[in-house]
Amino acid sequence: MKRVRLILITTVLYFFVYSIQLVLIHKFINPIVTPLMVIRLGEGIIKGNKSIAIHKEWKDIDEISPNMILSVMAAEDQNFLTHHGFQWEAIRKAMDYNSKHKGKRMKGGSTISQQTAKNVFLIPSRTWIRKGFETYFTFLIEMIWSKERIMEVYLNIIEVGNGYYGVEAASNKYFNTTSKKLTSKQAASITAILPSPLKWSPVKPSTYLQKRIGTIQNSMGQVEKPSWLPRLH
Repeated sequence: MKRVRLILITTVLYFFVYSIQLVLIHKFINPIVTPLMVIRLGEGIIKGNKSIAIHKEWKDIDEISPNMILSVMAAEDQNFLTHHGFQWEAIRKAMDYNSKHKGKRMKGGSTISQQTAKNVFLIPSRTWIRKGFETYFTFLIEMIWSKERIMEVYLNIIEVGNGYYGVEAASNKYFNTTSKKLTSKQAASITAILPSPLKWSPVKPSTYLQKRIGTIQNSMGQVEKPSWLPRLH
């Protein structure tokens, strides 16, 4: 039993050291790929899709339109600048909704910080174990990274279409422009599809999506603007 206990303690210590080092590294070095990108690529290969690829191009935060930053804050996390990784009231409401609407599309209460931690460090899963690791990594990036870095990573790794990741890839694919030149409507349109990027299109929005885009645009002027928000030239 002593040997088993020693192995368990050593394993836990190694995990803590490794995970903290990993988060520290990604504070300065941009993620090359994420687990989701690899999984999607594997799914495409298994299905025999020879054209499947990973389309992405990293852009620093000052090369991304403020419209894009404000739109994701408006739609995904209006308290992004003030919370410490979690919005407990939003999580509680999401849990209540999901328990009352079983069988329907689940509503999430994740912050941008949680989504970033999940996408960079973990595989997609709805298990409580994965949720526990997500909480841990969210805590770490909130402690070690700045809000600016969290937003920068988030906007560069989010899934925006089949094989497309990040706002630069979305800007090129859907609007034939760069992420720095996105208008408020274009940014809101990209943001609107994030809950279901493999089913929805920002250039062919349904009636529901059109309403969602309008709501996001209207909310963009109400969120607190970060001090590090880039300026459009």
